[in-house]
Amino acid sequence: MKLKSSFLIKPHTQVRLSHFSTDDRGGFKSEDDTDKVLKQHRKQLDDLQNVLYASMQKALLIVLQGMDTAGKDGTIRHIFSGINPQGCQVASFKVPTPIEARHDFLWRCQAQTPARGMIGIFNRSHYEDVLSPVVHGNMDAKTARRHMDDMNAWESMLADNNVVVLKFFLHISHEEQTRRLQARIDDPDKQWKLSAADFAERKFWPKYVTAYEDILSHTSHKHAPWFVIPSDHKWFRNVAISQIVVDTMKALHLEYPKPTVDAATLSVDDKMKTKGFDKKAKKRKVEAGMSANDNALSSGRVNSDK
Repeated sequence: MKLKSSFLIKPHTQVRLSHFSTDDRGGFKSEDDTDKVLKQHRKQLDDLQNVLYASMQKALLIVLQGMDTAGKDGTIRHIFSGINPQGCQVASFKVPTPIEARHDFLWRCQAQTPARGMIGIFNRSHYEDVLSPVVHGNMDAKTARRHMDDMNAWESMLADNNVVVLKFFLHISHEEQTRRLQARIDDPDKQWKLSAADFAERKFWPKYVTAYEDILSHTSHKHAPWFVIPSDHKWFRNVAISQIVVDTMKALHLEYPKPTVDAATLSVDDKMKTKGFDKKAKKRKVEAGMSANDNALSSGRVNSDK
């Protein structure tokens, strides 16, 4: 399946995030210009997901990564709010639990991989198991590269088993992160999102940039491509990602499964059903009455004999 997008990272590309815009608007002037487009994408996703769910031939795994405040939660809420919840699952990956830490680093992600017919969304993902350790000096470059090789192999295995993998890096500027954090401080309704860790991690911004560049350079492949999405403008981020997801699902050319019965032989005519039910009920009533008479006669004969 060939994917065309200006945000696609082609395999073996040496990524430098400074070369990618964070505030691209894709020709749109404002959020109002994208409202109609996003609404259309949601409708298309709803229709496409219905076929995906019914056919049970493919699964779709969407990976969302980005700096703190990049908008992973918002992406999920704005793009996938219109699809059937029965066909979508979201998994978040934070610091491994004691049980998860005793397994290989991909174990917890494999357990959350969507089944065929489902859309799965990773809000942060297996890449966190390289990203944070590298940034904080707890993993050397050789081990990080080996982990990335394992990730490539794992994603290839998923693709071989009909799981379509799309990976999105939500690219925001340091200045935009500053504005979003300040907005959370200023708005009482958003203060619940505040975390001391978000502020502590800001000083590692350059290291995170370098770590992400390494990840994007070595783990974008045809079977599991990365897209660097300009995300300073939330409304454009949503349109850009939803367009890629719609195009990908269309390219699968899925169809509804063939019916197991001939619809022409079925009827939902209430009169016919009621009429048939009434005949059967009347027949059962007559049979019950005959049985009761037989029992009465039998009882009478017994009493007369006495």
